[in-house]
Amino acid sequence: MVDKPQPMTPTSYDYSTRKGILPISWNDFHGLVKALAVAVAPWRPEIILPVLRGGAYPGALLAQILQVEVYPVRLSRRENDVVVHESPRWLVEPPPVVAGRRVLVVDEMCSTGETITLVRQRALALGAAEARAAVLYAHTWGVAVPDYIGLITDELVLNPWDREIFTDGAFRFHPEYVTALTQQGVAADSSLLVPTTQFIAQKVS
Repeated sequence: MVDKPQPMTPTSYDYSTRKGILPISWNDFHGLVKALAVAVAPWRPEIILPVLRGGAYPGALLAQILQVEVYPVRLSRRENDVVVHESPRWLVEPPPVVAGRRVLVVDEMCSTGETITLVRQRALALGAAEARAAVLYAHTWGVAVPDYIGLITDELVLNPWDREIFTDGAFRFHPEYVTALTQQGVAADSSLLVPTTQFIAQKVS
């Protein structure tokens, strides 16, 4: 019988080190990815490796804008959205097709840089001609690792895609954000949620 993983207590996710909050809208997100596209395009990447989950959003859009192949990878400190490991663990590795190609690793945030470094190293080990990394955001203590950065900030970034979860029949602020906002002395109220147009699904099995 395998013990259920327990959340890490002291972690690199120490949100008390952030200075203020920075809510990012979908419009902001799109603009940041377009800025990365302009920066990355001269290098002519041939394959993009978005690091799931957070890197899926910028990675997929960047691949669409630049019209290059995309192969998501997955390594994480989390299990079931809870941080349980000290270091990222591989779940989905880069494919052999990276051999001989210029590969761009894409993630949402660079703090320690450990995740994108591991992906870049694995791509090179598989024979990639060159591997670079791009992130939407980086903290000042992580700017040396990525080759391309959309925004440098030490604020607590509130992404538009992960602020809410659906549980017990209702949408709620993600618990991790609640903790992080509390450490900033900010209440997790509805004013910080992403404005949306309300729809009702038109087909439900």
